[in-house]
Amino acid sequence: MSDAKTPKTDGKGSSEEAMLAARRAKAEAIRARGELPYANVVAPTRDATMLDIAQARALAEAAKGEGGRYDAEAVTASTAGHRVHVKGRVLALRSTGGLSFLRLRDRTGDIQLLLDEATCATYSDLSLLDVGDFVQAEGSLMATRRGELSVATEHFSVLTKSVRPLPEKWHGLQDVELRYRQRYVDLVANPDVGEVFRARSLIVRAVRRYLDNADFLEVETPTMHPLIGGAAARPFVTHHNALDLRLFMRIAPELYLKRLVVGGFERVYEIGRCYRNEGISTRHNPEFSMLEFYEAYATWEALIVRTESLLREVDASLKAAMPEAHAKWSLARPFTFAEPFARISMLGAVTEACRVAKLDPWVAAAEAGTLDAIFAEDIGPAIKPLASSSPRAKSIDWGNFRKSLTKCENAGERLFAAYEYLAEPFLADDYRSTDNSKSVPVFITEYPFETSPLARKNDTRPDLVDRFELFVHGRELCNAFSELNDPADQADRFRAQVDKKAKGADETMDFDEDYVRALEYGMPPAAGFGMGIDRLVMMLTSAPSIRDVLFFPQLRPEVS
Repeated sequence: MSDAKTPKTDGKGSSEEAMLAARRAKAEAIRARGELPYANVVAPTRDATMLDIAQARALAEAAKGEGGRYDAEAVTASTAGHRVHVKGRVLALRSTGGLSFLRLRDRTGDIQLLLDEATCATYSDLSLLDVGDFVQAEGSLMATRRGELSVATEHFSVLTKSVRPLPEKWHGLQDVELRYRQRYVDLVANPDVGEVFRARSLIVRAVRRYLDNADFLEVETPTMHPLIGGAAARPFVTHHNALDLRLFMRIAPELYLKRLVVGGFERVYEIGRCYRNEGISTRHNPEFSMLEFYEAYATWEALIVRTESLLREVDASLKAAMPEAHAKWSLARPFTFAEPFARISMLGAVTEACRVAKLDPWVAAAEAGTLDAIFAEDIGPAIKPLASSSPRAKSIDWGNFRKSLTKCENAGERLFAAYEYLAEPFLADDYRSTDNSKSVPVFITEYPFETSPLARKNDTRPDLVDRFELFVHGRELCNAFSELNDPADQADRFRAQVDKKAKGADETMDFDEDYVRALEYGMPPAAGFGMGIDRLVMMLTSAPSIRDVLFFPQLRPEVS
């Protein structure tokens, strides 16, 4: 019995193969005429000026009236003597009598080509043309009776023959995973998708411009590390053959960037790929882009101010570059930057969350400073009466909260667990704009020392660290803190991480002896900041999933 796959014989498969064969035959027909169906020369054949479509449209801008209609006489008058050469992909093709109309698109926009059999020298070549082909065309600008700007095409030729046709009903596809897999088709068929990725580029450019203007230096650090460090996460493992060395794809660039601060580079940043061997969700992809910057002689409080400034400036840059798209995205945003960001300590957020949920015994304990004593015991018996205290209380994930508390080893971990289950899921509900129409971003401050192995302890409260995280409509966007520059303290924290690893914890760091040695040479007081670029793009473009802002997100293998 053969293992070879049987060719498709169903109607759909047969139809697709016939279509592919017909298009391949057209490519061969072009080649047989001595022309190239996959050409490399793009140039006018006559005295036409090669223009992007947007540039061609700009020539007739003065002739555009209300509703975007063009006046035929005004187009002729404003573009007299200009013959244009445009190129792009054919997205639509229709013919009627001796006239044919093509919709052409390049990176700058769309334009219609009007081909008249009486005046277009290559009109007969339409028989070899299909939707999806790339063509070059030249002629004069004109307006149709309906007021549509068009190129009265005198000559066109195929640059690239499209063998596989674009899906006719791509917009109606419900299988979003197919769109992610075939992003190259998604981008052709759905202009809104392309808008998001243009926005991504502009956002990254604006971030760089902000930091460059603040005298930060962009640097590059290794993406393969000999140790696990910079964040608590599971790494990807690789191997260097020549050195026979196990390496880890970087979780974060933090420890290398701070080595540069030790070396005298007082303001540095990096935007680069990081890798974490974790689950996939609407907010997580195994590889992602991270911004980290470090500023000597700054504190975490200074970075709160810088963070608000950075986000507002980046958003303003996006608005200036893409006003129409930005207006659409802003309308869809459930949050606002128009008001001051909220700021509250982690304990304060837990206390406020308990108050809103009417968990009165826990509110009283928080105010008395005895809340940890409650969480140190099994909360099981208290769950039933507390869960019926209010509609908010009913929506708390009590089972996983209880389970999380049992795994905690100290007061700091218990406070963090309480925050994750009692406060964080409800931040967007509890911190609102003045008119209550949108949420406002929230800085959560005063993190427990035990959950922040790289952050500096607070001078008056050594059980806390000088750290904040920013949440925008309930989603974590930024993490920042005053940096730990005491080498002995850092060594102790690395040892604590190693002890956790020995007890079976997956998301821990290694002891980085070289980094401790760097701190022993002396690192100035500094503050550091980290932000996921993908999450920033999601936030500003109102994208529901991280897959919508990654050209090629990680997916399960395609089943043939």
